[in-house]
Amino acid sequence: MNAIHTEALTKSYGKARGITEMNLTVEEGDFFGFIGPNGAGKSTTIRTLLGLISPTSGTAEIFGKSISSQKTEILSCTGYMPSEAFFYPNMKVGEVIRFSASLRRMDCQTEASALCERLKLDPQKKIRQLSLGNRKKVSIVCALQHKPRLCILDEPTSGLDPLMQREFYSILKEYNQNGTTIFLSSHILSEVQEYCEHAAIIRDGRILISDSTKKLGHTETKRVTLKGLTSLPPLDHVKDIQYQKDTIRFLYGGSPKELLCRLATLPITDVTITEPDLEEIFMHYYQEDL
Repeated sequence: MNAIHTEALTKSYGKARGITEMNLTVEEGDFFGFIGPNGAGKSTTIRTLLGLISPTSGTAEIFGKSISSQKTEILSCTGYMPSEAFFYPNMKVGEVIRFSASLRRMDCQTEASALCERLKLDPQKKIRQLSLGNRKKVSIVCALQHKPRLCILDEPTSGLDPLMQREFYSILKEYNQNGTTIFLSSHILSEVQEYCEHAAIIRDGRILISDSTKKLGHTETKRVTLKGLTSLPPLDHVKDIQYQKDTIRFLYGGSPKELLCRLATLPITDVTITEPDLEEIFMHYYQEDL
């Protein structure tokens, strides 16, 4: 079954663009990354999927249920972490977490306590005493404590220090291995590449490409690094040239044979040809679309 499925999903704000004719499928049990810069339409997509805002046109389903007519059933099995979390400032952390569980009419004390311990979150502190990172942790616990079937996370790691980011992803991997579908939006491409099985790239409200993270990295474009040169002679199919002392790096999208023949005539001391990382792939698709 598909955890998320949309067909021509569109949300517009008058003349302003939100998302446009989005066709997106996320299979149940997937760990899915939704990547794009700020303003690309990631949050609008998530809020539309959760029924927080109504679509202008198109359809979307969560586990086969319509976001328009079955929102309550969808929310009952979904955990949501917004990009910015706000809580009552005079409540204690533990009170906020229990209040969140009570809205679902569930006793989540055991799971919540375990999450607080792993995230080093003090339940006795008041919300107004917390840093941005610790408020994020409260949001994480509220989203996960009921062991949701689907967890939707919007820019979840902003404000978390590197060690806590790693622990957070360890928690997500464990939930995913136990059957939870993870759908997270991010502009931190290294995180998506390391943890997600599939990903979609969004620009100006439209999906540019959606595939496995492994396949996204296997394009005809290669990252080439040359040492021993201070300038690059004319060469076709070259993009994103970077110079650093006697080292030149660039993306190459032409014939490998043509490249090797051309390199054989240059006074280079070393050459490395690799698959580009996801950040470079991301820029490649954006430039192609432009």
